Amino acid sequence: MLYQGIEMGEARNRRGIDWMAAVHGGASLPLGVLLVRLVGGWLSVDPLRAVILSTGRTALTLLVLSLACTPVGWLIGRRVVVRARKLLGLYGFAYAALHVVLFVGVDYGFDLRLVGGEVGGKRFLQAGLAAFLLLLPLALTSTGGWMRRLGRWWKVLHRLVYVAVPLAVLHWVWLLKVNRPLPWIYGVVVLALLALRLPLFPRRMARLRR
Repeated sequence: MLYQGIEMGEARNRRGIDWMAAVHGGASLPLGVLLVRLVGGWLSVDPLRAVILSTGRTALTLLVLSLACTPVGWLIGRRVVVRARKLLGLYGFAYAALHVVLFVGVDYGFDLRLVGGEVGGKRFLQAGLAAFLLLLPLALTSTGGWMRRLGRWWKVLHRLVYVAVPLAVLHWVWLLKVNRPLPWIYGVVVLALLALRLPLFPRRMARLRR
C-alpha cells in the first residue's frame, strides 16, 4: 500500500509538471509566432503597430485565462489549475510589459515628455497605463517571500487585478475607432468571471462538483 501511494503521488506530480509545461508552452507560443511573422515579413504594412497590438491582445488573453483558473479549479477540483493561475498572470504581465516597452521605447524613443503629452490627451492610453501600473506591484510581489512578508495584505493587494483587467479591456475598446465585437466579448467574459467570485458561486460550484 505504501509503494502504491508513492506511485500515485508521483503520477500526480508528473501530471502537474505536464500541466505547467503546457502553460509555459502555450503562453510562449504567441511570441514565437509573432517573431516568425516579423522575420518573415508577414505582418501588416506597419509591423511595429501590429506587434504592439498583438502583444497587448496576448497580455489581456492570458490575464483573462488567469482569472478563469479560480472558478475552473472550484468546479473540477484540480489544484494544478489554481497553480496555473499565477503562471498565466506572470506571462500576461510579461506581454503587457513588452507592449509598454515597444510603445514607449520603440515608437516614442523613450521620450517621456512626448509620451506624457500623448497619454494626457488620449483616454485609451490613460486606461492602459492605469492597468499596467496596477499590475506592476502584483508581479513584483508574486513570490513566496513577498507572500510571507505581506501576510493577509498580500491577498488584498492582489485583488487589484480585478480592477486592472477591466481597465485593460476598456483600453482596447477605446483604442478602436470602430465598434468591433471582440473587445466587448472580452468585457462580458471578464464581468462574468468577476461575478463568479461573489460568495454565492463558490459554494454552489463545490456542491456541483460533489
